[in-house]
Amino acid sequence: MTDGRRPQALLVMDPAHFTVQFQEPQLRRLRTLVELGDPVATGDLDTTRVRRRLREVEVLVTSWGCPSLTTERLSDAPRLRAIFHCAGTVRSFVTDEVWRREILVTNAADENAIPVAEFTLAAIIFAGKKVPFLAQDARTHRQDWSYAERRGELSNRGRTIGIVGFSRVGRRVVERLRSLEVDVLVADPYADAARVSAAGARLVRLPELLPRSDVLTLHVPALPSTRHLIGAAELAQLPDGATVINTARGAVLDTTALERECARGRLDAILDVTDPEPLPATSPLYDLPNVMITPHIAGSLGSETRRMSESALSELERYLSGQPPRAIVTADEFKVSA
Repeated sequence: MTDGRRPQALLVMDPAHFTVQFQEPQLRRLRTLVELGDPVATGDLDTTRVRRRLREVEVLVTSWGCPSLTTERLSDAPRLRAIFHCAGTVRSFVTDEVWRREILVTNAADENAIPVAEFTLAAIIFAGKKVPFLAQDARTHRQDWSYAERRGELSNRGRTIGIVGFSRVGRRVVERLRSLEVDVLVADPYADAARVSAAGARLVRLPELLPRSDVLTLHVPALPSTRHLIGAAELAQLPDGATVINTARGAVLDTTALERECARGRLDAILDVTDPEPLPATSPLYDLPNVMITPHIAGSLGSETRRMSESALSELERYLSGQPPRAIVTADEFKVSA
């Protein structure tokens, strides 16, 4: 758009996310770019009031909680030209009808990758020192710190870190690992060896990576082809005492196989995502002293989500000035991305 007019826009997301992601600075910036009608934001596209509003809307700004953009719902939005998503994946609401109508879609997945990479780096460092598991031990072995010796060598220097998936997050993890004296291997059939090397790692095949990894961290999307990518056979190839970190999607890791390995004490695990999510209350992983589970907190939360809002607004600015988007989601990419 270059005609200078301000298009009609609607924010579509869960009300709780709207409150966190669009505070006064973000709303003030948004109002300089578009016309915001009534309602400004909604999590329900099926009310009479919202359906009436959709008839005028050219731009949707979306986030977590956006309903699926079905053919029926899109029929209420004949002027819709662009969707700016201020969260990560658009897989939960973008449909084939969006692509058929050639609606521009962008997302803020790059910004969401930042806190996930930060969390993963912390998890890797903690894994080398066995921090989560020694913290569990401390509850039992009080007033006697000799229990630390039972966890093997507590060090990060000279470790080998295996990265499965040179994704937005995987690449950032590799770059952050430059601060440690570690060897970094990457397994990803779609990655370019030169780009991996430039980031600070070496591209290898998964069968070569697994037996060499003191820490295995997963960064692949949940697709039919990646379900249980790391299963019993793959876990068996990891060396004794290795730590498995999953901040990607629970389904890429075979939960039952991991339970067996962790229950034997052969492997440790740091899990921010699980399959299913959350795990059943009866899962043995909750009670194992060599497993740490967090409730899917690695991604953007709180003030971090406003980084994503600002990114979406920057994409909106580019759209209005006729510049190409920087974070476009295409129909082809949609098939293989997270």
